[in-house]
Amino acid sequence: MLKKYLHEMKSGLTPNTWWSYNEVGGNKQASSDLKALFPDQEVFGTPKPVSLIERLLTLSTNPGDLALDSFLGSGTTAAVAHKMNRRYIGIEMGDHAVTHCVPRLKKVIDGEQGGISASVGWQGGGGFRFYRLGPPVFDEDGQIRADIAFPVLAAHIWFSETGTPWTATDNTPFIGFHDGRAFVLLYNGILGDKRPAGGNVLTRATLAIVRAAIAAADPAFAGPVTIYGEQSRIAAATLENDGLTFKQTPYDVKARR
Repeated sequence: MLKKYLHEMKSGLTPNTWWSYNEVGGNKQASSDLKALFPDQEVFGTPKPVSLIERLLTLSTNPGDLALDSFLGSGTTAAVAHKMNRRYIGIEMGDHAVTHCVPRLKKVIDGEQGGISASVGWQGGGGFRFYRLGPPVFDEDGQIRADIAFPVLAAHIWFSETGTPWTATDNTPFIGFHDGRAFVLLYNGILGDKRPAGGNVLTRATLAIVRAAIAAADPAFAGPVTIYGEQSRIAAATLENDGLTFKQTPYDVKARR
C-alpha cells in the first residue's frame, strides 16, 4: 500500500472508483430533471444523471476537447458538454433525436438553469448543427449499393473530393467546380442509358455530353476534369492530354478521412 498526503499531490486527490448516488446522482433524479425540461412529453426511459456526465468529462477531457456519444438518448451528454465548453458529436436513431435532443440543446443555448448550470456558471450561448445521415453508400462486400440514387452517390463523391456539402440539383453528370477543377459522375443512367456499356461508361460520345454540361455551367472553363464512371474506353494518353482524370466506380470511390 502506498500512502500519499494531500500536500504531496500536484493536482488534487485521485478519483475513487466507487461513485455514490450522493456524488453523481441516479436515474430517478435524472428523470425528474428531464420532466422539468419537458413537462408535457413522455420522459425518456433511462436518462443519465448530469452529475455523472460532468464527472466523466472532468476526468477525461479538457475545455475544447471533443466528446462522442454514439447513443445520445435524451441528449444529456451533449447538454453537459455544451455547458462545460466541450465540443461534442451525438448520434441517435430514435425519434427523440428530434423530440428531445434538439429542443434540449436549444434550451441550453437559451440559458436554462437546470443540472450543472449553477456549478459551472452557465448563462447560455453557443450553437450546434443537426444533420440527418443518408443511406449507406456501400454494401457489406464493398460494392456500391444497387438502390443508391444518383444524387446520394454524387453527394458522397463531392464531399470525399472537396470536403464540402454538395448542394447542386441539376440533373446532369456534371456535379460542380472546386479549386479550378470540374467533377463529373456517370452513374445510374444519368445520361438516360442504364446499359452496362451505355451512359455509365466514358466514351467519345459521353465525353461530348459531359463537355456540353460543363460548358453550360461555365462557357469559359478550360481546366482539368475528374470523371467517375464504370469504365473508360478512351486511351490513357488521350485522357492525360485532354486534362481528364478517370476514376472507376466503385474502386476509386473513397470515404474522406
